[in-house]
Amino acid sequence: MFALLCLTSPLSAQQKRIALTFDDIPRSKGAFLTPDERTERLLAALKAAKVKQAAFFINPARLDDPHGKGGEARIASYVAAGHVIANHSNTHISLNANTSEAFLADMDSAQTWLKGRPGYRNWFRFPYLHEGGADKPKRDAVRAGLKARGLRNGYVTADGNDWHLEALTVQAANDGKTMDMKALRRLYLTSQLSGIDYHDALARQTLGRSPAHVMLLHETDLAALFIGDLVAELRQRRWRIISADEAFKDPLAKAMPDVPFASGTLTGSLAWEKQIEPPVWPMWISTSIMDVMFEQRVVKKATSK
Repeated sequence: MFALLCLTSPLSAQQKRIALTFDDIPRSKGAFLTPDERTERLLAALKAAKVKQAAFFINPARLDDPHGKGGEARIASYVAAGHVIANHSNTHISLNANTSEAFLADMDSAQTWLKGRPGYRNWFRFPYLHEGGADKPKRDAVRAGLKARGLRNGYVTADGNDWHLEALTVQAANDGKTMDMKALRRLYLTSQLSGIDYHDALARQTLGRSPAHVMLLHETDLAALFIGDLVAELRQRRWRIISADEAFKDPLAKAMPDVPFASGTLTGSLAWEKQIEPPVWPMWISTSIMDVMFEQRVVKKATSK
């Protein structure tokens, strides 16, 4: 293990628990791996790290896109390995930019594909974590729609903006830039661990306890390459990796904060509702700081050799 510069929450007698969840399956080709290679590496890394169950949130419409070729087989391989799948909408639609009727119809299209499949769970995760913004009638219409369909909110409590770092690597690869993989690994781990520590500190301030956390990740090349390292670092910091099944049994799952902002982590919305002063936002999970760190440490360091 190596020392990482990140916000650390104080240790307590209460054990810290976290589930790993992955969005946007199937994703297109990344900077380093083909989709098939990514799934193989990710499954092997989760198995080696003894992560018995992760959750994969599916966008079935992507199976019809060119980048989705073979996606159904890859999804089946996740389930065969003991992981679970859930609804992330059909087309990755934004509730903030669409009517509640259009949004629910898109959700239903995904349900048609998902329901009855092995490994299916009745969770729905909002794309972009958009739950209607300040439009409370829209938000409430979708909340009622979820309940009527027997779906539960597949909320997130911790996020490290891994999707943005992945986008930086894809752009660098497309531009023909060399990347320092050791520096990239460090930046990935630092940003994800900082995101977890920040949100745990926020949860403790808001709830008076550390809940069973749900970590937002994406099915990326970075996850395939570094998830084993992330799990090892979490365990070093006394986190226990739990299943999504266990995480979504936390009493937090019943929370429906009434706030003028509903686009992000459940942790953040609850803090807003209770007017909790958040801890200092760690720079490592800011996308603008990621841009600078990536350019200075991952790209420039590599090209200067």
